[in-house]
Amino acid sequence: MKRLSVIVLLIGLISGCGQAPDTAPEQQTESSKKVVYHGGPILTMAGDKPEYAEAVVIEGETIVFVGSTEDAFNQAGVASEKIDLNGQTLVPGFIDGHAHFSNFASQAIYALLLPSPDANVNSVNDAIDTLQDWNTPENRAYSGWIVGTGFDDSVIEEKRFLTKHDLDKVSTEHPVMVLHISGHFAIVNSVGLEKLGIDKNTPDPEGGLIRREPGGTEPNGVLEELAAIPYMMQALSPTSPEALMRFFDAGQEMALSYGYTTAQEGRAMENHELLVSLAEQGAIKLDVVSYIDYAHADKYMSSKWNSKTYINNYRIGGMKVTLDGSPQGRTAWRTKPYLISPLGAEEDYAGYPAIPSDIDLSRIYRTAFEKGWQTLSHANGDAAMDQMIRTLRPLVEEFSSAERRDVLIHGQYVRDDQLDAFKELGVIASLFPLHTYYWGDWHSQLIGEELGMKISPVRTALNKGLKVTIHTDAPVALPNLMRVVWTAVNRTSRSGKIIGEAERLTPYEALQAITIWSAYQHFEEETKGTIEKGKIADLVVLDKNPLTVEPDDIQHIQVMKTIKSGQLLFER
Repeated sequence: MKRLSVIVLLIGLISGCGQAPDTAPEQQTESSKKVVYHGGPILTMAGDKPEYAEAVVIEGETIVFVGSTEDAFNQAGVASEKIDLNGQTLVPGFIDGHAHFSNFASQAIYALLLPSPDANVNSVNDAIDTLQDWNTPENRAYSGWIVGTGFDDSVIEEKRFLTKHDLDKVSTEHPVMVLHISGHFAIVNSVGLEKLGIDKNTPDPEGGLIRREPGGTEPNGVLEELAAIPYMMQALSPTSPEALMRFFDAGQEMALSYGYTTAQEGRAMENHELLVSLAEQGAIKLDVVSYIDYAHADKYMSSKWNSKTYINNYRIGGMKVTLDGSPQGRTAWRTKPYLISPLGAEEDYAGYPAIPSDIDLSRIYRTAFEKGWQTLSHANGDAAMDQMIRTLRPLVEEFSSAERRDVLIHGQYVRDDQLDAFKELGVIASLFPLHTYYWGDWHSQLIGEELGMKISPVRTALNKGLKVTIHTDAPVALPNLMRVVWTAVNRTSRSGKIIGEAERLTPYEALQAITIWSAYQHFEEETKGTIEKGKIADLVVLDKNPLTVEPDDIQHIQVMKTIKSGQLLFER
């Protein structure tokens, strides 16, 4: 049985456990009590410049007052609960511009192969040792695979991918899969290749590549793009209801610990069915908005979940289209060759498209336009963005009356003229300035120093009048939104080099990009993103104020509490 079939079976088993009531009676009584937060900076995010309040009053799920402490106490009454912030800072709940919520748990559960400072895997041997340490019967019981996540060839000492020969040192008995930090590659051992049915006679799929041994056709274990992505679920998906619930709970707790009150599932496929099952049980605590992969749109987009209203904290927001791959992995589709080609590639290698035919892509977008679906388009290389622009333009002209809020995701190598085109087309730019820290030095080697300074050009996009957000793309990186803010403000690489000083945001702008601007991207600006009367009480308590600490210290700010719809869900 294929692993995706197992997922569907598990969904049925979990659903059979019964549906939890929306609200327990004791919670209803508790929710009627007013709660006052006071005693620290309350950054409302309600204007173009920072605005502070002394106190906030919550009743049930809603903010009912924002203003002075005296007036808050008077309105809340003697019986209210008064919570002193003790100098800590209250901000709106965080909304990531783009992430993959269903896979957050992969960082909490599986072997973490991130390089320093997130983990300590800085060489091939470090990766092998970490996988061997993780390889226990208890851990393998999750999915039957030995799994590692976050491997980064651009940073480790050897500057190369793992291969099946490296992973065979981990195990020759059990299948091993390592997920690249980009989310666009998988590396498997010999047993894994056999389990997936990949051998020297297996052809490369369209939009993907099976890397081969030098001078031959035998797979070396590295799978790119659509040769990898369909198989990832087979290694990641838990094989029992109990393991699946532990997996989901670990990912949700990680999200809450970083201040998420709204998370995005940025490429939903069969995992949409799992999220529906969990929502029906009342297991999802924060809001989750999914974007269905275009290949699954016919199956899922016509359901009741495709709505701007959440049902038990879950909804479908629109459709996801992937146009190319990873810039740091050199599968992003460019108009100019990379300066360093991948092993085995031609000197003029410039990446490749995920959907080569403009006719096919236009057909995909037309369906979304005709049905009123918002689209999220993953594009990193400028050739992919050229393709996006030329296929969107006639549709935008034809459907000019609709407010669509289509979104460019990532856009690492976007050109200035393309930003102008996106402004004209009404496209929101959700950019990824974490790249400046994690791969800023590597980009300069791949595309040259001058272009390398222009990755994630958030300031230029803002200056041109585009709506922007920023994101983690977790689990590509840890879902640490304060680190996202830090990178957008500082743009400092691992080596300490400034990557495009002119593209820096102010701390306030960076916070806007993960609160009110991201709420707008998701059509939720009327209910989320600021601390204002009448909005949902989605709040985060930070140990320090991002606007008053030194810019470099923003990365060390911790989330102390996460409050979703008035309920305290996380406390450090």
